Amino acid sequence: MAFQEILGKSINEIEVGDKAYFAKTISETDVYQFAAVTGDFNPAHVNEAYAEGTFFKHRIAHGQLTVSLISNILGTQLPGPGTIFVSSSVKFMAPVYIEDTIEAVVEVAEINAEKNRLKFKAWCTNQNGVRVLESEGMVMPPKKR
Repeated sequence: MAFQEILGKSINEIEVGDKAYFAKTISETDVYQFAAVTGDFNPAHVNEAYAEGTFFKHRIAHGQLTVSLISNILGTQLPGPGTIFVSSSVKFMAPVYIEDTIEAVVEVAEINAEKNRLKFKAWCTNQNGVRVLESEGMVMPPKKR
């Protein structure tokens, strides 16, 4: 397989309104592995006794773990392999608990072909249809030669 074959969509293969989806059930293992990778062992994520005394009443997943589901879409589907993240902003709207199933959606909002940039909007919802975060940002899709 040639290198070109594994690249995602180029700017000319994408249209405003294109969407991609990814869903995952957040496990206890996911939370502990994310904590290990990032060094973020906040007791709100890893200590149930502590979490019981918080506003949330149970351990919650790291916010950035949920954001990473959006990164998954951008790097594997839309635009896909070879995409470079330029910027993003995130608004956390509701907690994600261990065993929640989260669906992430990325939608192309604007295209700037001259600068090879896509503006995206994204959101994640849980299994009850509650929106847990919203995001927007900019990426550079891969250039095909």
